[in-house]
Amino acid sequence: MLRTRSAVWMATAGMLLALGSLGCASTGAKEADAKLASRKATSHLTLGADHLENGRTALALREFLTAEKLDPLNPRIQYALGEGYLGRRKPEEAEAHYLRALELDPEYHEARLSLSALYIVGERYEEARSACQRLVDDPTFPAPWRALANLGWAEYKLGQTGPARKSLRLALDYSEDYWPALLSLAVIESEQGRRREAIGLLEELIEIGPPDKVQAEANYRLAENYIALGRRDRAVGHLTTAAARAPEGEWARRSKEYLRLLQ
Repeated sequence: MLRTRSAVWMATAGMLLALGSLGCASTGAKEADAKLASRKATSHLTLGADHLENGRTALALREFLTAEKLDPLNPRIQYALGEGYLGRRKPEEAEAHYLRALELDPEYHEARLSLSALYIVGERYEEARSACQRLVDDPTFPAPWRALANLGWAEYKLGQTGPARKSLRLALDYSEDYWPALLSLAVIESEQGRRREAIGLLEELIEIGPPDKVQAEANYRLAENYIALGRRDRAVGHLTTAAARAPEGEWARRSKEYLRLLQ
């Protein structure tokens, strides 16, 4: 009897040990699967980013959605989806993914900055101001001038011209060649009737060498200011430059229309 009981106990102990080993093996397999899925997701994310950078937004979204299925709790993937949907002109979907990225990682600076820009485009200026201020107040945000530029424009659209100028000037103190801040400040000075200040800012912007479409806008706005000062000759020159700088863009179209009016 003792021998039988001992045999039964040993058999039971063996089963428990075996089950324990199976449990460890199962956990190990799950971890390995998760790591493999994460690596695959990163590959799709990288490929999607290349598509997005080269204007292939539909292909980019396809890769990002595949990455999300493989790694749904990755904030980088949620941010990428936001950028992809924004590229497809789907702001509601973009906002949802930016917010999801921030839910997963509240310190995801790029997601908050993109969200602030989305709010500005949607004329949700108070929400934009709040998002930007949080970034400005965060000492770990490595590019405060970007948030300050968005903050300044949101403040201006909220009727806070003084604070807007201050924010934009501070952005330029951080990064003197940051053309979005220069452009916003130039627009504010133009709309406030400070024509010579606006012209100086726009000329400074052009010297930096921003993208062609930005230079086209700057030349168009220079023309507007010169017309206000009675300098039709200078205005025509800048409109001609704007039309040639980015011939398929909005500012070229506006410049051509303006030139026809001046003839």
